[in-house]
Amino acid sequence: MTPPPNRRRRAGAHGAAPAHNLPRRGAVRRAQAITTYGVGSLIAVDHESFIVSGLDEAEQSWSRDESPRIHERRLARVLGVDYFRLPPASDDTSKDGFRVRRFPLMHSCPECNDLQRHRDFNPPAGRSVCGTCEVDLVPSRFVVACEAGHLGEFPYRQWVHRSTDRGATRVAPCGGKLKMRTSGRTSSLRSILVSCTCGQAPEVSMEGSFRRSALKDLGLTCQGTRPWLGASAIAQECGLPLRTLQRGSSAVWQPVLKSGLSIPPWSDGRSDPLAEHWDALREYDEREHVEIYLRGVFKGKCPVPLDEVMALLDAELEEDPDSETPPTFDHRYRALRNKEYERLRAGNDESEHSRDEQFVCETPLGDQGVLDPLGVTGPMLVKKLREVRALKAFTRLVDAESTTDSTEMPLSERPLRWLPAMEVRGEGIFLRLDEDRLGAWEKSMAVAARVERMRTAHQRVLEQRADDASRVVPSPATPRMVLLHTLAHVLINEWSLESGYPAAALRERLYAADDMAGVLVYTATSDSAGSLGGLVAQGEPQILARTVRSAVRRAEWCSSDPLCMETEASGAGGINLAACHACVMLPETSCEHNNILLDRALLVGAPDDPRLGYFAGVLGQ
Repeated sequence: MTPPPNRRRRAGAHGAAPAHNLPRRGAVRRAQAITTYGVGSLIAVDHESFIVSGLDEAEQSWSRDESPRIHERRLARVLGVDYFRLPPASDDTSKDGFRVRRFPLMHSCPECNDLQRHRDFNPPAGRSVCGTCEVDLVPSRFVVACEAGHLGEFPYRQWVHRSTDRGATRVAPCGGKLKMRTSGRTSSLRSILVSCTCGQAPEVSMEGSFRRSALKDLGLTCQGTRPWLGASAIAQECGLPLRTLQRGSSAVWQPVLKSGLSIPPWSDGRSDPLAEHWDALREYDEREHVEIYLRGVFKGKCPVPLDEVMALLDAELEEDPDSETPPTFDHRYRALRNKEYERLRAGNDESEHSRDEQFVCETPLGDQGVLDPLGVTGPMLVKKLREVRALKAFTRLVDAESTTDSTEMPLSERPLRWLPAMEVRGEGIFLRLDEDRLGAWEKSMAVAARVERMRTAHQRVLEQRADDASRVVPSPATPRMVLLHTLAHVLINEWSLESGYPAAALRERLYAADDMAGVLVYTATSDSAGSLGGLVAQGEPQILARTVRSAVRRAEWCSSDPLCMETEASGAGGINLAACHACVMLPETSCEHNNILLDRALLVGAPDDPRLGYFAGVLGQ
């Protein structure tokens, strides 16, 4: 059978005309529109470089047919929007796509070595070539950014004309033309040479431009430029220190992704017609007031029965964090996870609901007593699952997993009532750890000391990456969190062998807090590996017990041992302990924490202290 043609999201060029009148600059997958090439990110197309425009333009160019709305009330409420929209995905007949703008504007010609703005080369329309030499132009390899998310051109002119005494800048503008060439001696920054024809400054290399204080020494601070919003965006004086980055560096753009599971009573889709009215409905306390509002909005024909509307309002109020002060985003997002944990524990029988139900979580039929010696309890078979992942914002220079609101850059210049998102449907297995056994294990001095080493290293890395100590958030490392995280990784590796799913098609979702100790492993892909039933079949107690034992025994040994197990620190910044790519690390798409805060010694124990391991007592059984 011939497969259908791939559906791709097209990226359109910058312009004010309708999307179908703009030249096509390339194509990426729909999911990459929120994970890799979202708003504000740089995308390389052949030898050209572009930045993805903001949602203000997408609101006008995305059509309802190619960018339909999706709803997930719980997540939308936390993010302060009414609904989400899928990024355009289309074939060659599409008239839709993302808008992009050329960035950086500074280009160099490898033939004449001129370094100037793209338009100053007088390229032919629609091409990026030197008007004199007729060779492809090279976009600047270097850009500058600040921790507030602003992005700008590298200040080549100031760099060339810098003075040797106290970093003061010389007379500018000088009227000369910039030149860039490579000496060819090495591939280092020392071989990239920049000069000016004015003759006031010697030819200098790019060496030293990546120092944390390199641009500060030139007296330069961030001017608040936002090129993804175009010339209409008003630059606001920022004043934060600027850092030099390679154009393709991962620090240039990191997505702030937030996700939520569709759980009852929101998971059957019946509440979707009311998506834009919930905030208004919450203002009414009385049933008759709600009824009057709905009659006025829907002209007396509300698509949702009034009893269901009242039940949904009551369910929403239950998720409000218990706090006298206005809850922060973190509190509201934690409340969302808490409600998911409660629903996963309680279950949801498929026979009790309609075929439209998107969440089915059942207790397995087998004897769960076989899991008691392992310290595992409460397995649940999640036969139907829907997750919505939304792009909330993005960061530069700051780890997106440890952001504060002040370091997140919004996707549009003005507030919008929607965000781009993806939805995935699949299946999963949920399990918990025995609270009594876990509590006793957490009290061990050796366990606490080992995790404290990881937490200290992680906190140090967060502080080193931040120019402002007040922006640093605390590390999430706790004994419970590291244990659940490492257990999820070894189970995913084991199930990738047993269930037929590739590890990249599985994903973890951790529930680690004082009142939560669970992990959900689920299929996280929207392709043919979404819901085949192979993963749920592994959740029956007898099979699950065998899987846990096998995964833990496999974690006892690593091909990099004894180095892996006995190392004092591993990974970038020493944030991991006994964890490497040969034992517990996963594809980045499968891990919630970018493969950090892992330690298999907390599962199986260390050679000098077997009691470290939560499962150490069952290895010989």
